[in-house]
Parts: sequence; structure tokens; C-alpha cells
Amino acid sequence: MAAMPKPHEPGTPDLSTVWLRAFLEVAGQGSFTVAARNLGWTQSAVSRQISSLEAALGGAPLFDRLPRGVRLTEAGRVLVPYAETVVQTLHGAGRELAALRHLAGGRLRFGAFATADAALVPQALAAFRVRHPKVRVAREEGLTPGLLERLSAGHLDLAVVSTTGRPPLESYDLHHLLDESLYVAVPADHPLAGGGPVRLGRFADAEWISGSARPEGTLLDAALREGFRPRVAHVVAEWTAKQGYVAAGLGVTLVPALAAGSVRSDVFLVPVLDEGGPARAVYAATVRGRVVAPVVEAFVGALREGAGRIVEGGARRD
Repeated sequence: MAAMPKPHEPGTPDLSTVWLRAFLEVAGQGSFTVAARNLGWTQSAVSRQISSLEAALGGAPLFDRLPRGVRLTEAGRVLVPYAETVVQTLHGAGRELAALRHLAGGRLRFGAFATADAALVPQALAAFRVRHPKVRVAREEGLTPGLLERLSAGHLDLAVVSTTGRPPLESYDLHHLLDESLYVAVPADHPLAGGGPVRLGRFADAEWISGSARPEGTLLDAALREGFRPRVAHVVAEWTAKQGYVAAGLGVTLVPALAAGSVRSDVFLVPVLDEGGPARAVYAATVRGRVVAPVVEAFVGALREGAGRIVEGGARRD
């Protein structure tokens, strides 16, 4: 693999793009006078640009000065395709950068934890794609700690994360989306089905269905804060399967507000009193110190809109 030339390596001249622009205009028009008029410059200004370019390239003339107009020399003919490549590349870069500024292109890479994918992320993504259809979107799902690692490593531009399990968040800029309340999902014949909010301690003797045998670092941390250690009877990771266990009367499970809208009809949600504050907060996280691209700012806005609708729906449900 050939080594890249160093910025000031002998034989590599420092060229101004203004010189190249003037050169191509003169070459195309065959006239300093016409080129100056097209560029909005004086003829002497065009001549100075060409003289500077010739000096930077070793002094060989690029044009034969004729009685009527000019003609490319052999050196000038050699230079034309290279000058065109430079100018076209810069124009292309300018177009792509403008597209990024105006969200008419570029990409967005984000991740989200599972329950955020129940309603929050789909709503936000649908709105975002309507507004910015030319942005390429790549999404992945994972647990908050893993998403934060991917974010720090530069594989994601943004991560939708929660405070469940108290992950370290000091290295990130957190864009608050919502504070989640909790519900206890119970079978239809449960004595608390259809009732008002209750303390989580009312379920201290219940059998629990959870994604982990240990409550630490899960939603069941809320039970530990209430002073009891829940008895996990069934370890079930997937939300739909948990609901099936609840409907069959095999236990109860905690459901965060983000997943409440997708609960099946034969399962009832009992609101948990949030006297000690919300069970968890949900954020859109970016890496502190990194420039937040316009596409990321736009998606955070869409997430906040979606979070607002979910909060309003939760208030009506309660």
C-alpha cells in the first residue's frame, strides 16, 4: 500500500482552489476577459491567479497568450483533469455537508432498550422518517449498559436508555424523555384487578414473573426499596410471554409505562404508588464533548414528542 504524501512533501505543491477555479474558467472560455466577466472579477485579478498557479507548479506557462484569446499549453492540458477533479470533489463535499445541515441526507445510528421499542421508538421513528425521508437510519436493541458501551465506542450516535440498574451516566449528555411509572400486571380474577393505585408492598407475598432470578438491576429494584425481596417463581425474558404467564394465574409481573399500551386484554394493570419518586427515568444519551449532529437533534425532538403522547396516554389510563 503506497504511503500517503505528507502535506509539505517535496514535489507536492500547495495550490489554492481559487487559482484552480480561475484556471478552469480561462481554459473553458479561451479568454481572460470572458473568464473575468463570468467570475465577477477584474481581468488583472484573473491574471494574478493564473500567474500564482504557474509559479506554484514550477513556472511553466499554462496558456499561450495569442493575439485573440489564449490557448492551453501542454502543461495546461495535463493540469485540466486534475483541476476538474479537485473542484468537483470540493463541490461534492459542499453538497453533502449542506445535505447534513438540512437533514436531506446522512445517517442516524441509534439503539434502544426493549420496552422503549414497544411504543416510544416506533412513534418517534415514524415521525422522523416522514420529515426526513432521505436520512439512512440504522437501529439496534440492547440493554442500557451495552448500548452505552456502543455509544462510547462510536458505533451509535444516540442511545435510548433507562436508569434501571443505576448504570453510570456521568460521561453522557442526557436528554430527558420521561419518568416512568410502574404497573403490576395481574390476572383477571385477581382481587386488586380494576382497582386504584396500591403500594408495591401489597404484592410482597405474590409469586413474581421476571426476566432475572435476582431483582437487583431490574425493575424489581422497586420492591427492594419497598422493603421486601420478591419471590421469583418464573424467569421469563420476553414481554409477551410474561403476560401469558400472568393471564394463566402463575404470578404477577411489573410493567413499565412504556409497555403498558401493549398489554393483552385478559391482563389487568394495577398502578403502583410512586411515593418515592418514579421507578425509572428514560433518556436519549449522547457522548459528552462530542458534537451533536443536526440529525441527532431532530431525532431527540421526535422522541420527546413521542414521550409526551405516552405520558398523556398514561394519565388518561390512570
